[in-house]
Amino acid sequence: MPGAQHPRPAAPAANPNPTPPGAQPTTPAAPAAQNPHPAPPAIPRRPPAKPRPRPLPRSRATVLLIRYLSLKAPIMDLRLDRQRRLPAPPDGKANFVGWNADGPTPGEKGTAVAVGHLDTDTGPAVFAGLTEVKRGVLVEVRRADGRTAVYTVDAVRKYEKANFPNKEVYGPRGRPELRLITCGGDYNRRTGYSGNLVVFAHLKEIHEPDKHSRAH
Repeated sequence: MPGAQHPRPAAPAANPNPTPPGAQPTTPAAPAAQNPHPAPPAIPRRPPAKPRPRPLPRSRATVLLIRYLSLKAPIMDLRLDRQRRLPAPPDGKANFVGWNADGPTPGEKGTAVAVGHLDTDTGPAVFAGLTEVKRGVLVEVRRADGRTAVYTVDAVRKYEKANFPNKEVYGPRGRPELRLITCGGDYNRRTGYSGNLVVFAHLKEIHEPDKHSRAH
């Protein structure tokens, strides 16, 4: 149409980052290549195993504790009978634990043996809860010199009296070990219990007198 004006084409948008004259245009940097075989995560090191405690010299046993059973009992010295077995304390001392006075003392090298009643005519006795003990339970035995020998339970076994393994229970060992013995099996009013329950344990650690006093 006469007199009509055509609009001018729009100017191209200005480049916010123009390339200077004579310079070569740059291309964006490629992302860093990832390692297709990354290093495995570091495996945490296990703490070094605790060294075995050294056996202790002789010192009389005074108190036995099994915190798992809330048991704390005084200890009296006993000696093997004619059958080479350790008898239980007298009936009047059903809450006492008997310790083999001729064997190793707490923490001493060898097999220490302690016995106690399961029950009496009047009710439960010192080792009434021994059937509940399991592997890993701690048995603490205080000594006259103030130290405490701490044993850890390895096994709990039942034997009929006719097949009681004297050598396995009382036999010597190359490290400090402990046996706790009480009655077990069926009960007969005339003959008593038919068997025994035996707890096998080995020395785990020693508590010195100062540590022991802080713990109590």
